[in-house]
Amino acid sequence: MKTLLKIDQECFPPGVSYNLEELTEFVRHPSSRTWVVEAEGAVGGFLIAHRDSPASAHIITIDVLEKWRRQGMGNLLIYVAENWAIRRGLRRMVLETSEQNSAAQRFYRARGYRHVRTIPHYYSDGSAAWVMTKDFDAAR
Repeated sequence: MKTLLKIDQECFPPGVSYNLEELTEFVRHPSSRTWVVEAEGAVGGFLIAHRDSPASAHIITIDVLEKWRRQGMGNLLIYVAENWAIRRGLRRMVLETSEQNSAAQRFYRARGYRHVRTIPHYYSDGSAAWVMTKDFDAAR
């Protein structure tokens, strides 16, 4: 768990990153799944998703260390999480990203996510979050 915490704190600023208690709760929740990607014998990134309702899943966090970004780790993590949700018959994936994180917004949009609303003062540092969703094709 400490490895995931360290990665989360490297990927996100204080007030956006999780503390150990929060991260542990997300990972251990019975409706959650955590995927880890390794490179060069070490964890390079991870994703935690949670089944929110009978119809949707929620990406709690996706973290990829800077040195591994733009090399496919994020794509792989999203792909696996979406397929996990689809195999469970879920119709939508939901996530939040900082209103200030334009790189993340572009990443999600390129994968079919759309901005549906903004939540002011979402993060503990007072910054707003974009809620983004992706509806899965019923034919998949």
